[in-house]
Amino acid sequence: MIAVNTECITMVRRCLLTFKPFRIFVAGIGFFSLCFLMTSLGGQFSAKRLGDAPFSIRTEVLGGLESRGVLRKISDMLEIIMKRIDTLSKLSNSSESQRLEELSSALHRFQPVGLVERIQAIAQNVSDMAVRMEQILKKTNIPGRGRDGVISQCEVPKDPGYPDCANKVDWMRARWTSDPCYAFYGVDGSECSFLIYLSEVEWFCPPLAWRNQSSHLTISRLPKRQAFLRSDLALLLEQVGSGKESLSFMRRRMRRLAAQWAAAARRLDERLRSQYREQKRILVHVGFLTEESGDVFSPKVLKGGPLGEMVQWADILSTLHVLGHNLRISLSVKELQGSLGVPPGRGSCPLIGPLPFDLIYTDYHGLQQMKQHMGLSFRQHRCHIRVIDTFGTEPAYNHEEYATVHGYRTNWGYWNLNCKQYMTMFPHTPDNSFMGFVTEEVNQTARMNIQKDKVNNMAVVYGKEANMWKGKEKLLTILHHYMDIHGTVYYEAQRPPEVPAFVRNHGLLPQNELQQLLRKAKLFMGFGFPYEGPAPLEAIANGCIFLQPKFDPPRSSLNHEFFRGKPTSREVSSQHPYAEQYISKPHVITVDLNNSQEFEAAVRDVLKAKVEPFIPYEFTCEGMLERVNAYIQHQDFCHHSGPFPAINESKSWPGNPPSPFLQLSNSTALIWAPNISAPACWPPLSALQLLLSPEALSCVKTCQDAGLICEPAFFPFINNMEAFNGLNAHCESLESEKNHVYPAVHVDRRECFLQKEPLLFSCAGISGKHQRLCPCRDFLHGQVALCRDCL
Repeated sequence: MIAVNTECITMVRRCLLTFKPFRIFVAGIGFFSLCFLMTSLGGQFSAKRLGDAPFSIRTEVLGGLESRGVLRKISDMLEIIMKRIDTLSKLSNSSESQRLEELSSALHRFQPVGLVERIQAIAQNVSDMAVRMEQILKKTNIPGRGRDGVISQCEVPKDPGYPDCANKVDWMRARWTSDPCYAFYGVDGSECSFLIYLSEVEWFCPPLAWRNQSSHLTISRLPKRQAFLRSDLALLLEQVGSGKESLSFMRRRMRRLAAQWAAAARRLDERLRSQYREQKRILVHVGFLTEESGDVFSPKVLKGGPLGEMVQWADILSTLHVLGHNLRISLSVKELQGSLGVPPGRGSCPLIGPLPFDLIYTDYHGLQQMKQHMGLSFRQHRCHIRVIDTFGTEPAYNHEEYATVHGYRTNWGYWNLNCKQYMTMFPHTPDNSFMGFVTEEVNQTARMNIQKDKVNNMAVVYGKEANMWKGKEKLLTILHHYMDIHGTVYYEAQRPPEVPAFVRNHGLLPQNELQQLLRKAKLFMGFGFPYEGPAPLEAIANGCIFLQPKFDPPRSSLNHEFFRGKPTSREVSSQHPYAEQYISKPHVITVDLNNSQEFEAAVRDVLKAKVEPFIPYEFTCEGMLERVNAYIQHQDFCHHSGPFPAINESKSWPGNPPSPFLQLSNSTALIWAPNISAPACWPPLSALQLLLSPEALSCVKTCQDAGLICEPAFFPFINNMEAFNGLNAHCESLESEKNHVYPAVHVDRRECFLQKEPLLFSCAGISGKHQRLCPCRDFLHGQVALCRDCL
């Protein structure tokens, strides 16, 4: 036994002396410990309770945050070394595995009491681990190892198929220690480890011939399953949890609408019974509720803060669950990392394996967190992401290079996504997908009670925060002459001074009590803020008339502080443009509140009008289920088709000159010729109607004036000379450039321009010098997001 121990001690000493990297590392730890204790801390510290893990150090250091940061770095490095040992153990023989088990046991027994003892123990354990790692490496079959046990340099391959390989190796030589994730993947500073990483984890170098490629882990895709509609929300409620007030708010909403979701699921199931729907693996990461983003909404839930985002997220979760998909919900960066398989470190490396989800729903905060922690994998997998974007993102702001050069760069856009990946609260611009939310429905019995209990001279003002009432005394005095005014303004100790004494303020009300108040009121009045919230639709659903201000000139990011910085140039003509455009009179009255006579006349019209509760179909549970189901089954942004038309394809088009378009009878619009095979596309090309816009008009407005919707998915198929010819554009020249108003024709010079960058196809773009080619489509009544052939 004594002889064996002597031999082991000799081996350890020899290993530490000959293996220079570990020798330097251990010496550095010892030197750091001495300097850290005597200089940085000055001996002033106090130990806190011990952590659960061997290297979890909790200290209150009077020397400042830098000391704690250094300790955390030590802990991170040691964790990575332990993971490296686990990896190496898979390559070693049984005797080496036994040694690793001995090391692990020794580490778990390590529980020092004081900070000095901890640092000394860390240094000793690093030394022990260095010895054991080198013992394993000596046994590992890696080519290029010399007799002295030091790994020699591997030759960088010169493969024209991998032109960036040499540069990446140079970068790794200089920066591989910049992020612990490289060590996690086995990089140890040697040339071989660089090449292994760059060929097997990343894709900048060719596979190495001497590596056993068959030994690499392969994760087979899970078998496809059919999605079945669910009518029970119990599992979803359990997943959401109730750790903060925002989650409790969402859970209460889910419970309140549970019966409506169940009824809508049954109705939709009858309509979709013959369709196969694949069950998707979906990650929902609510970034704005994470502590890392500040979670500014949770504290405001009980103080009148904006709840529209939480209303929408609650309904999105309910929709995805009811549609039968496999959900995982993430409410912190740590949960996000665990769900995606993010390696430890600072986000420089790609994910450990393939993306474990088919779709990821998040917001702008979550998008930033994903980019930070997914490394190179973010660009690879961003086609799976759907961004819940309240106000929308237009193509000119989305394309990073174009936005930067042309002055469209903001704090939110520039992500280079397909703009249909942004999903909005209302159908602002067809460039984005309309996600929406649900308005609580009223059954027949409740409708009859509403009509019976309505108080003709009762008004409720839309404004939960006191500052929304500032400067509105004159309007309120006129309204008070005709109606009793009720408010739901938050206050803590006393009545807010901004609210006049003749207003009966109920304070913040639970949702059921607010519903009862709206069912009695005849008028729901807005002051102009908040913009485009869910409350007006809830009031209209309870039989109220919504009276709102008109904005002249319209408000936008160009002239109003609230919209400045948002990635859209959309002009907002009233407090709630959707209600103005898609609902309108008699349920919605839009007036100039600066005109007292016009406002007073509108109040008198409200007193005389009789309306019934109304909800647009697209804001019912069934409408939202139908719409989101169509997106999930048909939208695919990961498979990019080649440019259209393909080589020689135009030769099969009839006509002289040949064209895939026909003129619609009694119209200047073009349609896709029925005898031309339509390329794969959703919505289908059978819905296309192609128009030439007047100058200085967007395609959104051009299609709208024709009773249609602009459809950006059709742009690739009308970005050709045949479309200009069919619309009699009389092009004197044809060029291809990057511009968010192309394809278009210059009005004065008759020069025609094709779009060179697909991400810049835009329904919203406007130019006073151009007439735009506008691909329009029809839409279902009450479901503007879908065409007649879309289902």
